[in-house]
Amino acid sequence: MILAAIDIGSNAARLLITEVVQNGNSKPQFNKLNLFRVPLRLGFDVFESNQISHEKEKMFTETMKGFKHLMNAYSVQAVKACATSAMRDAANSEEVIRRIYASTGIQIEIISGDMEANLVYENHVAENMDAENSYLYIDVGGGSTELSFFSNGVLILKKSFDIGTIRLLKNFVTDEQWDEMKNNIKAVTKGHKQVIAIGSGGNINKVFSLSKKKDGKPLNFELLKNYYQELASFSIEARMEQYKMRRDRADVIVPALSIYLNVMRWANADEIFVPKIGLADGLIQHLWQQIKNNPTS
Repeated sequence: MILAAIDIGSNAARLLITEVVQNGNSKPQFNKLNLFRVPLRLGFDVFESNQISHEKEKMFTETMKGFKHLMNAYSVQAVKACATSAMRDAANSEEVIRRIYASTGIQIEIISGDMEANLVYENHVAENMDAENSYLYIDVGGGSTELSFFSNGVLILKKSFDIGTIRLLKNFVTDEQWDEMKNNIKAVTKGHKQVIAIGSGGNINKVFSLSKKKDGKPLNFELLKNYYQELASFSIEARMEQYKMRRDRADVIVPALSIYLNVMRWANADEIFVPKIGLADGLIQHLWQQIKNNPTS
């Protein structure tokens, strides 16, 4: 069965197309067929004006039309489309969603921050790792950061914070918000086994790629800190040239690293694994479960 997930974030929209293969009662295999990304950057509108502008809506609609054509080309049988922080904040999000549905037939659901954290956790990466440690999922987006803390086989915390790369770029994150995140992390991880971080999001994937580490190997805190200091010393244009980055990556990678580093510091995590999973992967897992539970719907 071929499934699709659409993740409409504050920085970019992604379409993930996956083939799910299951033989009998065996564990299903999720084979990624393709991932498409469009830098919509809805957060730049919303976090300043609380609205999605006419220009952004037009770009948004054209992106969804493009995604629709791609899904048709791949013969996608079911799709789940979700929007996160920017759409949660936009005063006109419901009208925009209605118009996009009328134009494309794609039904977009705005999900809460907690639901977003839960969907990232649905990848269950920590369950395949060493039981001698506890694990903290860190999913950094343009508008928010989702944290899920997993210890002794139990999900202890799933929480969303309105601290994201675009909000940081625009100076929309307060000291009180940082303090709330810090206090939550310190309280929930206290007394548990050594914390290992699991990072998701385009920025940590880019740093992992720059590090030339083998898949499955972690990045340590000091290396991440070195990348932060090195990248912060360059202008956006210099980052684009030196590291072959698109502009919509070069401007957000430094604020993203500041979030990962703060979270790891507060959790006393020395390492971060980067398994290349994200919200879209969790949406595919969620959609597959829905189909299995309701095969006739």
